[in-house]
Amino acid sequence: MPLTITLLGILALIALISLVRIHAFLAFLAVSIGVGLALGLQPLAVLDAIQKGIGGTLGSITAIIALGAMLGKLVAQSGAAQRIAANIMALVGTRHARWAFLVTGFIVGLPLFYSVGFMLLAPLVITVAYRYKLPALYIGLPMLASLSVTQGYLPPHPAPLAILKQFNADMGLTLFYGIIVSIPAILISGALFGSTVKRYTTLPNPAFIAPDLPDDQMPSAPVSFLTVLLPILLIGLSTLVSPMLPASSVSQQVLLFVGEPVVSMFCAVLVASVTLGIWRGKSMPTVTAMLGESIKDVALLFLIFGGAGALKQVLTDGGVNQAVADLMRDSTLHPYVLAWGMAALIRVCVGSSTVSGITTAGFVTPMLSAPGVEPNLMVLSIGAGSMMFSHVNDTGFWLFREYFQLSMADTLKTWSVMETLVSVSGLAGVMVLSWVMG
Repeated sequence: MPLTITLLGILALIALISLVRIHAFLAFLAVSIGVGLALGLQPLAVLDAIQKGIGGTLGSITAIIALGAMLGKLVAQSGAAQRIAANIMALVGTRHARWAFLVTGFIVGLPLFYSVGFMLLAPLVITVAYRYKLPALYIGLPMLASLSVTQGYLPPHPAPLAILKQFNADMGLTLFYGIIVSIPAILISGALFGSTVKRYTTLPNPAFIAPDLPDDQMPSAPVSFLTVLLPILLIGLSTLVSPMLPASSVSQQVLLFVGEPVVSMFCAVLVASVTLGIWRGKSMPTVTAMLGESIKDVALLFLIFGGAGALKQVLTDGGVNQAVADLMRDSTLHPYVLAWGMAALIRVCVGSSTVSGITTAGFVTPMLSAPGVEPNLMVLSIGAGSMMFSHVNDTGFWLFREYFQLSMADTLKTWSVMETLVSVSGLAGVMVLSWVMG
């Protein structure tokens, strides 16, 4: 029954947004209340879940998205994005732009959370697409596939890292196996499927398209690249160096602090305000006004994300993830397939890859003692399942739709299919590795 209620709720949400044309936030609230009551939650418990879901979701991503929008605005308006785009195109040419972004997405996605990587790279994709008259989705989808794969499969991202620790798996081996599985998954979901989306020529969000600037008015290439890559450098430095320092030492604590995504993005915005603002002859009030305008570009996203978080929490409190786990617990499927299927079903119902992965890990831990089950591969199978068919209850769905300005139907045909291919390709890779090793 909980799964039927969840399915009906999701269909109602799609109908309200696509057919009735109600604002997405109001639709999320209406469906969250209806689904919560249908799942047997008390009215006040439904309201508590909605408030908890909104607060929890926005608390974890608001600062990153706001800072990412600020950095993106400065990069676009200063001409830094134009400079970076020109250098990328000079290096690889327009024919290979999508491959350049595919590789960039993988490299950037290794140390960065998905939302940080998206906020850094999406404006560059949009700039390249606009300048060189290329379909934005055609060159952007490979990059998004790379970011999704690294987020779902590879530690130190939150869900894979939590599952790895719970299984006592080996970090190095999991990362090694994960990269092996990631390569074909990215090629299938990003390069191969991405080659089919040329027909989607909708103009992306104009907020990230800056006017053309002459060469002498743009910042230099080193300044442009360093400013954009600063969060990656800070997080990478923290990840690589902090384990080598004495535990709890001041130097380690400082590195861990600046390696936090919010802090690294904050530092990048401060540096960009100087390198792309003050040094370019803009006054501080002008830079401040530009930063304020950037928040307007993403303000509606916060409401949508809050609504998605509310529905996710209602489904979780209503026991949907538990119902999925109970449904599949007695299955006779191969342990890797079972773990993947459980994570995939929870992901589709609840919307959160992190919730999906961690919930599944708790139920499949006893399977680790089964013959032929490798903990490192189990981490990857759950991670792959947790990326399955992102749709209206996932904040990533709305972030993609807002930036690339697609209709609901086209977002499902592109983003949701790409995420599904990421998931299925990951399972296939795990099974092949298991067969080779076994």
